[in-house]
Amino acid sequence: MNGPDANARRLFLQRALALAGAALLPALPRIATAAANQIDVRAKGARGDGKTDDTTAIQAAIDAIAATGGTVHVPAGNYMIDAARAISLRSNIRLEMAPDAQLTALPNTLKRYHVIRVWRVDNVQIVGGRVVGERDQHRGDKGEWGYGINIQASHNVLVQGTRISDCWGDGMWIGAFGRGAKADISTDVTVQNVVCTNNRRQGLSLGPCQRVRILDSTFSDTNGTKPQSGIDLEPMGQGEVKDVLIQGCTLTGNKGCGVEIHHSVSGVVIRRCTIRDNGGFGVLAAQMNDLWVDDNVITANGMSGVKLAGHTSDVKVTDNTLSDNSTHSLRRALKAMTSGGGGDHPAQLHIGDKTSNVQVSGNKF
Repeated sequence: MNGPDANARRLFLQRALALAGAALLPALPRIATAAANQIDVRAKGARGDGKTDDTTAIQAAIDAIAATGGTVHVPAGNYMIDAARAISLRSNIRLEMAPDAQLTALPNTLKRYHVIRVWRVDNVQIVGGRVVGERDQHRGDKGEWGYGINIQASHNVLVQGTRISDCWGDGMWIGAFGRGAKADISTDVTVQNVVCTNNRRQGLSLGPCQRVRILDSTFSDTNGTKPQSGIDLEPMGQGEVKDVLIQGCTLTGNKGCGVEIHHSVSGVVIRRCTIRDNGGFGVLAAQMNDLWVDDNVITANGMSGVKLAGHTSDVKVTDNTLSDNSTHSLRRALKAMTSGGGGDHPAQLHIGDKTSNVQVSGNKF
């Protein structure tokens, strides 16, 4: 078939293949490594004793090498952070935390807070360590925006090997300042070997951003306030999310969905992930376009394994294993198990009537 629709479909396939092959995605940021460009937070008075407020000392270490860029070392210890002020990274900084280094938010009453802020900066790395919120010690009951790591309007960012847990809101946020055409979005962000667990609202949320890859990471046991999903692409009316690769990840035990995607999102590949035991859908795509769900294991989720809803278009669902989903509705599950052939097994793969250009092949039900 020729014409605009055929051209659009060819473009979708080309973008999806390029995205899955990382051709559209960022190179890792490079940081100065000379001895003169390194500092230990203890040199600025950080104690890491689990009692002292170390916010000022760690910020002083970052600011001390901000002019040249370099590495800020955080050795083993429990560093208490005033999340009302936050640790604010600067451009060309690598925050390198020992495996037993932990940044812990001090109890507060705030509706919104950040343990680490990455705002309007370029070429930043956060490597290792732990970031822990204060959801169990939170002194109020309002709001849902307490973040472990908040990235906004920043470019060429890497978060690698960090464990983020117990936040009042999301473990991580990647997004923008401003709205619409004037939004200052984040671009070229890599999240790799990260664990986000037991956060209250989401494991990871994406607002307006472009060229993001989420690799070999775990998003688990989100619970507390809706949507409670592992990963939520939710720019809504603020702007657009484009070109996101979610690959090799585990999304499990979240009270909401494993991955949910809403309108103003295009160019998403979910590949080789394990998506299991979530309370909602394994993958929910509503009102978005250009999606490839490929070679995943999607099992034992409370609702359908994959649901395509609204005017979602240009979707490929290929070579996935979908089993034992819709555990909240045994009748639907039995119906799907006993149905013969066809691409729409309601408990495993539910394709809405308003969707278009959905290609289904090679899946095991």
